[in-house]
This record gives sequence, C-alpha cells and structure tokens, in this order.
Amino acid sequence: MAESEVLQLAKALIARRSVTPEDAGCQQMMAEYLAPLGFDIESMVFHDTTNLWARRGQARPLFCFAGHTDVVPPGDERQWHTPPFEPVVKDGILYGRGAADMKGSLAAALVATRRFVEAHPEHAGAIAFLITSDEEGPFINGTIKVVETLEARNEKIDWCIVGEPSSTNKLGDVVKNGRRGSLTGQLTVKGVQGHVAYPHLAANPVHLAAPALAELADTVWDQGNAFFPPTSFQIANIAAGTGAPNVIPGDLSVQFNFRFCTESRADNLKVRVMEILDRHGLEYDLDWVLNGEPFLTDHGALLQATAEAIEEITGSPTDPQTTGGTSDGRFIAPTGAQVVELGPCNATIHKVNECVSVDDLDELALCYQRIMEKLLC
Repeated sequence: MAESEVLQLAKALIARRSVTPEDAGCQQMMAEYLAPLGFDIESMVFHDTTNLWARRGQARPLFCFAGHTDVVPPGDERQWHTPPFEPVVKDGILYGRGAADMKGSLAAALVATRRFVEAHPEHAGAIAFLITSDEEGPFINGTIKVVETLEARNEKIDWCIVGEPSSTNKLGDVVKNGRRGSLTGQLTVKGVQGHVAYPHLAANPVHLAAPALAELADTVWDQGNAFFPPTSFQIANIAAGTGAPNVIPGDLSVQFNFRFCTESRADNLKVRVMEILDRHGLEYDLDWVLNGEPFLTDHGALLQATAEAIEEITGSPTDPQTTGGTSDGRFIAPTGAQVVELGPCNATIHKVNECVSVDDLDELALCYQRIMEKLLC
C-alpha cells in the first residue's frame, strides 16, 4: 500500500537528527515545500537557533501554523525498539523521535496547506508558518525572538494553530485553548555553618526556613476559574549541607515553581512569596525566571472553527482544556492572536519508542485543511 504524502513528509523530518537547538535541515525542507505554493521564505537566525517565517499573502486576517523542528534527546538508544531517527511504520504506527512532538503535526500542516492553496488560490487573508528549533530548549532565541521581530514591523497574527500533541485518547478529543503561566524561583536562605554539637554557635538555615516553606506549600494563591485550576506551588529541588553528618549547613538552596492561572499575576506572586519569607525573619537571596504568562482563547472564530472541523472529520466533539505544561503559544497570544493547540495523542511524547498513529496524522491534515476553509473561504 502506497504511503500517504503526510507519512512521507513525517518520515523525512524524523530522519533528520534535530536534537534541540539543532534544526538539521528540517526548516529548509519545509521552505522548499512551501515556496512553490507562493510563500515568501524568511530564515531568522538568532545565535544558536534557526527559525522559519514563511508567509503567503499580505492581507488580513493572518492564519498561522506554529511549531518546532527540534526534539528532545532520545536517551539510551539501546532501549528503543528501532533507531529513534530511522522512522519505521509497524501495524499502522509510526515510530521515531518527534513522531508525535511534533514532526507529524508539521507534515500534516504542510499537506493541508498545499491542498487548501491549490483548491483556493485566491483565498482571503494570508497564511504563515512560524517554526523554531528552540522550543524544547531554553526558548531564548526561538519563537519569542521571531514574535518580537514581527511586532517591531507591525506584522500581526490573527489566528494561530500550534501543532503540539494535544489529544489524549483519540485525535481531537482535547484541544488546548490556553495554558497556565510558569514562574520559577531560586531561593537561597542564609545561615551560619557550624558543628552540630554546638548549635548555639551556628544558625541552621534548614530549620529557619522550614516554617516558611510549609506556609508557602499550604497557601491558597487563588481559586482558579472556569477555565483554569487554582494556581499551584511546588518545590522542585532542595539542597543543603556538606555531606558530612556533623556539620550544620551555612546555606539552603530551594528551587520552586508556580503554575499559575489568569486569576494571578507573576508580579503579585513574587510579592506574596517575599512577604512570607520576610514575616519569618529570613535572610535570603531570591532570583526569578518567568517562563511564560498564562493565556486563554475562550471564544472566537478560531476555537469555533477548530471544534467544528474536528467533529466533522473525526465524528466526535472536542474538549477545550488548559492543562499541561507550557508551549510557544505563550509568546504568540500576548500579541492579541487567538491561539489553539491541536495535534496528535501525547501518550508517548519525550518517551522511548515515541510513536503516532499514521491514520491520525492523515486525519489531522484533514482537520487543519477544514479549519482553513472555515476561516479563509
């Protein structure tokens, strides 16, 4: 049986070892596919990161596919049933690093776009691809830099489909119409090192910080809302001591993270944390990294078109959710764009033997095409 065009493209992308921040020629392949369809191709390179901005037409509204060509490392390749960068199809399942996250989605978007453009060469508005090789890495020189460039020249995205693997049990059963914000704190509580036999000559930062950490863990930061669960606080790493059992540590290092909803703001969370630390009389240093603000597309043409397309193609309704980690949608939504994430099932992402259903990829291309028809025809 002949392979579909979506499968062929997905396999070609997976075969390129694009471990973040490497692109390994994926974007060039995509550019060569899009250029004959009338797309203007622009490569934006920022330091170690390659980004692709491809646009067809200059009119508004601007519909954009956003995604990434980089993948996480495969880990111990001996644990894979087949080599991670040698795509293999077995029993209708495509195996390979990036199959689900998210080279399969990129292939589906390319094919959907070709079909749409060939059927509707005089479509309304414009179509674009915003592709980075920095999504799985530190996200410093990727989508965020492209968006800054677009904003500086007043190039606005109206609707954006991010091809992240959003589905849970079957294609399209879940779409992400928002994401929680992520705020990381690196706290150093200062004490006085000493001998455990002479605690009066020392100040144990673990003991000093424990009540404050307990209060932080017990604090209700907000109640959430109809779209988001309440903001959560979690300690991710904690360390103190020299390794010797008879030494009181001089410092305590604590790394924590907030996943916060639209009921809270990063600046307010920072203030509340410091109020708790100060109330407990701690001497400390605290550094913050804002990984992204929360965003929400709770209504609008994009979400409606996506929901209708999924039901028409798959025969089942979708459930908009805001659960999970972060995505590059957090950099696009603040510009005023409506953002929805739609991709294949996420059960195997970042795992050994990552895989995706071939039929799902073909259906995903049909969903993407139907969304464009609803918005641009």
